[in-house]
Amino acid sequence: MGILFDFIQTTGFANLTFGNVAMILIGIIFITLAITRHYEPLLLVPIGFGAIVGNIPSIPSMALGVYDEGSVLRYIYFGVTSGLFPPLIFLGIGAMTDFSTMLSNPKLVLLGAAAQIGIFLTFVGALYLGFTPTEAGAIGIIGGADGPTAIFLAAKLAPHLLGAIAIAAYSYMALVPVIQPPIMKLLTTRKERLIRMPEPRKPSRRERIIFPIAGFLIATLIAPGALTLLGMLFFGNLLKESLVTDRLAESARNALIDIVTILLGFSVGASTEAQTFLTPQSMLIFGLGALSFSIATAGGVLFAKLMNLFLKEKVNPLIGAAGVSAVPDSARVVQMVGQEEDPDNYLLMHAMAPNVSGVIGSAVAAGILWSVLVK
Repeated sequence: MGILFDFIQTTGFANLTFGNVAMILIGIIFITLAITRHYEPLLLVPIGFGAIVGNIPSIPSMALGVYDEGSVLRYIYFGVTSGLFPPLIFLGIGAMTDFSTMLSNPKLVLLGAAAQIGIFLTFVGALYLGFTPTEAGAIGIIGGADGPTAIFLAAKLAPHLLGAIAIAAYSYMALVPVIQPPIMKLLTTRKERLIRMPEPRKPSRRERIIFPIAGFLIATLIAPGALTLLGMLFFGNLLKESLVTDRLAESARNALIDIVTILLGFSVGASTEAQTFLTPQSMLIFGLGALSFSIATAGGVLFAKLMNLFLKEKVNPLIGAAGVSAVPDSARVVQMVGQEEDPDNYLLMHAMAPNVSGVIGSAVAAGILWSVLVK
């Protein structure tokens, strides 16, 4: 009976807390949303199952969780805390990204830049709420809706907030089809949503090869802190556009990014252990993240409307919402909202211009915050 009693004390049932149950339910909700609603399934399934795994309690002498020295999950989570996984994700994104639309209509880059206003306004708001400058910088980057960038910056500026920031960033990336359309419709008229844009020109091969080199030099000379992320992004794009490294580009955009996404999503989910994750500070970060993402969406749309005051050839302001770097979901949402008004209006390719420039913009913003806040 003594052995039986000792065994019962080591089970997860004996040590399960209300917080663990809540996080397990959240993990199940993530998986359900991914399967039934197709909300970023490649992210939410690994994160959701990771959250379930991370909230199975164990006795202190067993090194199992991401926070336990010597555990296997801690070694996997090292790719997150060290900032290793995000640049590898960017390499894969670069190898699958087509910058042609952006090159054909460079003024749309401004929409990607305008959407980054959410990052800096949330940074100020977090400072006002009592977060330290480094914590505020890590929280503000959630507004870019770029999970890898948020993880990378949080690992450098506020490692103790990494779990909450990562979950918030990926949650809002997954909820793009829910959050963005009401803001887009609120800030535009039906007449504006019906604007048709001419078919973009096709850039030459020389332009597409020169761009990743020139883009990298310009962006990193402005913000050296973005060197790692943008270096991998533009390197991946050069592999794709050179047409002489097809095998490498294929590996980067398929096998490599898939493996890293699995490990990153699962380990981030496993870091949501209730005892360290469910805090008032984490809830506040979620609220600030939602505000940041909403401001970024509104900033892109409003800047597009401002541009139209000076342009003869008008842009559809809906595409400004794609300035957040949730690629390609924000561009798809623009297409969806536009076709609700006019089924024959194809905005996807136009929206990809601010969408991919938003990826660059959020990385530059992260580099600026890192450079300024770490001394």
